[in-house]
Amino acid sequence: MLKIIIEGVHANLIFSAAHMIPEHESCGVIHGHSYIVDVEVEGEPTGKHSFIVNFKDVKDIMRKICKKLDHRLLVPLESPLMDIQVGEDKVEFQVSGKEYKIPREDCCLLPIESTSAEGLAEYFAKELYGELREYNKMIRNVKVCVNEGIGQGAIFTYPGV
Repeated sequence: MLKIIIEGVHANLIFSAAHMIPEHESCGVIHGHSYIVDVEVEGEPTGKHSFIVNFKDVKDIMRKICKKLDHRLLVPLESPLMDIQVGEDKVEFQVSGKEYKIPREDCCLLPIESTSAEGLAEYFAKELYGELREYNKMIRNVKVCVNEGIGQGAIFTYPGV
């Protein structure tokens, strides 16, 4: 079994976004981070070049996801703590007695429960794994670390080992 590693700070796997953690004492208000995403892919090499997967392919997939989230308000559509209504041109939600109306184009609607670093790491890992399995069925897992800043992040491995 071999592993490739991509450090997001050097590979430009970076995005800035706003989010909130509903009902959290300090993170329960809309605030933002400059995120850095690190990636590991583990599996068996295949093909003419004996790659697990081409580094370029991994970076392209991750940059596409980063671009989708960049400079948006991240909205966790499956949050049990938010009452969310998605309209054609706006997203409305209520949290802890406060009401928000945001232009839809300013939001990134995500099929997750939380936009915490942990929730984002899981989202990235599942998206990456799904796309990479098309290249190499021998990929064992992907591990993604979403850093909210230097030295502070959450790691998710998919599928679990």
